[in-house]
Amino acid sequence: MQKFGLIFPGQGSQKLGMLSELAREYPLIQQTFAEASEALEIDLWDIAQLDAGNSLDQTHITQPVLLTASIAIWRLWNQLQGSQPSILAGHSLGEYSALVCADVLAFTDAVKLVHKRGEFMQATVAPGAGKMAAIVGLDNYKIIEICQQAAEGMVVSAANFNSSGQTVIAGDTAAVERAMSLCKEAGAKRALALNVSVPSHCALMKPAADKLEKEFDKVEFHQASIPIVQNVSAQICKEPNEIKENLIKQLYTPVLWVDSVQLLHKAGVTKLIECGPGKVLCGLIRRIESELLCLGSDEPQSLNAAIAEVST
Repeated sequence: MQKFGLIFPGQGSQKLGMLSELAREYPLIQQTFAEASEALEIDLWDIAQLDAGNSLDQTHITQPVLLTASIAIWRLWNQLQGSQPSILAGHSLGEYSALVCADVLAFTDAVKLVHKRGEFMQATVAPGAGKMAAIVGLDNYKIIEICQQAAEGMVVSAANFNSSGQTVIAGDTAAVERAMSLCKEAGAKRALALNVSVPSHCALMKPAADKLEKEFDKVEFHQASIPIVQNVSAQICKEPNEIKENLIKQLYTPVLWVDSVQLLHKAGVTKLIECGPGKVLCGLIRRIESELLCLGSDEPQSLNAAIAEVST
């Protein structure tokens, strides 16, 4: 049997009606959402399916909804007797999903933590004061150089190294806009503002990280039962203290997704399953390591196909 890993998506993968087909067939999906909803006293399933209050894209709601969706699929994977992965990785918020699957964090603890994480992130930067943008078709070194040039005493830096040819920058709105213009002048194919409410993975998030660290002290972290590749180092981690330290840094330092995927490939992984809504990460995987097979899991047909694929 070939080695396979599970990867967990972050913000941007949420969509109205997510996991509805799985829920119709498997009660475990809504049971998992009910558990998370009780922990927060918020009906996360109702938001995921109907979003009557237009809160799904608010980061303090998005984060627990996405984490719960990933854990619901993971639980269903086990209920359907899917093979066990040899390694895990999550993109930004998705790292918390990986930690629950690896028994580092209890599910309800993780739900509460990411809810707080979202609140702290939202409160740290005033609405409109921060921005994120995707830069397509420009060398990473050039993007880093342009960010330094565009800062002018403000914050703008690379936030997500998502794939070769796609890097996300984040920071103060004016500085990000200056960097976007300079990137276009330097030959970027596109510089697209992202529809996000906070500028993640940049120095503006340091105060949020300090608050989150205090929340971590209230929660028990355990040794990982499955190795995890963490965002900030693109290295395999299993020790609780190292995992915790990296999670805090993750809020204000870049997501090294390209390096993380390359490490998975070097570790002998040949197949990846995106455990969560959509296939955003699978799209990135194709551009990073085209030899890696990446499959989705958020519908009955795709989930069963993924389980069958890694069982052969």
